[in-house]
Amino acid sequence: MFMDYQDVITIEPGKRSGKPCIRGMRITVYDILEYLAGGMTEAEILEDFSELTLEDIKACLAFAADREKKLFVAAM
Repeated sequence: MFMDYQDVITIEPGKRSGKPCIRGMRITVYDILEYLAGGMTEAEILEDFSELTLEDIKACLAFAADREKKLFVAAM
């Protein structure tokens, strides 16, 4: 079951070239995924970015999983 990320992940054409961001901030989903892939823990990310919440990080993961699922379905 996926969390509802639609209230957390925003896409604005004039912000970060239209990339999916967290709650209208300039922090992108890609940024968070890259930090996690690079070995940062959720706690380390939250420590470095005090404006983020654990729900924000989980929303990024849910967004990425949903996008991956849509890519798989579209390829069939």
